[in-house]
Amino acid sequence: MYVRPRGFLRIEGLAALALAPDLSMLAYLAGPRLGSLGYNLVHTYTLPVVLGGVGFWIDADLAILVAAVWAAHIGGDRLAGYGLEYDSGFGDTHLSTQPVPSAALVDRD
Repeated sequence: MYVRPRGFLRIEGLAALALAPDLSMLAYLAGPRLGSLGYNLVHTYTLPVVLGGVGFWIDADLAILVAAVWAAHIGGDRLAGYGLEYDSGFGDTHLSTQPVPSAALVDRD
């Protein structure tokens, strides 16, 4: 199977875009309060839903694709156990303060 260079560039772009929301962690350089605000703003579904809706409304495929990748990033973070941050410091999240119920992870076949 031959993949043209254009395909490789698209894959690279997708990988970079998928990690772009994590750049919001740089807000922690201004302190934990602004850091958590910046991180949480980018890691809630509100903005990607709005971007996707606007993209759909104005028929902008790029906006829809960016919104989909952005939402997938947030979903991946939640799956990995990363939640919205409290202003008490990076790593103190709404998911980390409560243990994950292990019964929900067990297959009951």
